[in-house]
Amino acid sequence: MLQNDLYYTLALLQVEGIGDILAKKLIQNCGSAEAVFKSKTTTLAKIEGIGKTILKNLQDSTIFQKTEKEMLFIENENISVWYYLDGFYPEKLKQCFDAPVLLFTSGNINLNNSKIISIVGTRQVTTYGSEMTRKIIEELAPLQPIIVSGFAYGVDIVAHQAAMEFGLQTIGVLAHGLNQIYPKNHKKHMVKMEENGGFITEFWSNSKPDRENFVKRNRIVAGMSEATLVIESAEKGGSLITAQIANDYNRDVFAVPGRTTDKYSQGCNNLIKTQRAHTLTCAADILYMLNWEIKAKHKTNQKAIQKQLFVTLSDEEQKIYNYLQTHNSESIDTIALECALPVFKTSSILLNMELKGVIRPLPGKIFELI
Repeated sequence: MLQNDLYYTLALLQVEGIGDILAKKLIQNCGSAEAVFKSKTTTLAKIEGIGKTILKNLQDSTIFQKTEKEMLFIENENISVWYYLDGFYPEKLKQCFDAPVLLFTSGNINLNNSKIISIVGTRQVTTYGSEMTRKIIEELAPLQPIIVSGFAYGVDIVAHQAAMEFGLQTIGVLAHGLNQIYPKNHKKHMVKMEENGGFITEFWSNSKPDRENFVKRNRIVAGMSEATLVIESAEKGGSLITAQIANDYNRDVFAVPGRTTDKYSQGCNNLIKTQRAHTLTCAADILYMLNWEIKAKHKTNQKAIQKQLFVTLSDEEQKIYNYLQTHNSESIDTIALECALPVFKTSSILLNMELKGVIRPLPGKIFELI
């Protein structure tokens, strides 16, 4: 984005009464943010949503003083700025009507990988929640997805750390400007995060981590990803707001089920019960619903690989594996019938085996051993 364009876009967003939706409408009608300020009042007044108050606020000279200060911060701190019409702006977020006009970023973020997953949950994560987060990320690692979360306590930081541990890019979406970090205790993770992804925010450097900013931040978490995973949540919580936003954006939502007596499983169980989320027990559930595929691994020592796989396969996976050894390629329905398993469960098991690199899919939902 050119400096002049950035300057006037920042200024437009500083006008009281103009948010992301109205700013986009103005830019679309006038051609650019600069043109908005240079358009005649009579022209602007014809645009829906523009009244006398906003026309007056556009004349406020103090907005340019604030803009110059922010421009200086962006330059001095080497902040990257993504404009909503640019090619490298998150493609899925761009589809959301209320997506931010500008995003401020730091680190080494590369969104070329279209597989982006958001992981959210309670800040009081349990051992079960931590283990499930790590398990799912480890199982997804062969697909090299980008893991997005909010860099908060609990599920968020577990997800970020697990992503880095398994060699995945991870992005923290912040509820404040890039001149600070919240919670302060997570400052120790910043360097590694920026080496393996980085941070995104829509907030200026003078923005504090106020309560309302976290709710606003959640739409970026939900909007930029293909699916949102809720690991643990109480009956009410911020992660449920993120899940609702994802539903509103027509994105897939997954929730990890838990015992009905567990406080931090109530939110997830309710999402599943009310059909606002798919049940998530392993990464295969995600592959099945999103129709993701795993490329077959190169066969260097087939016998050695098979021997190793026998140790890691579950009883049902082993049953299917043994059946496919004597049958060259079979459909899901045939495998389910011959192995005396429900079709839906067979689909999930096959996808999990695909994830492990045991089998590969063929056209027409046919599977064979690798």
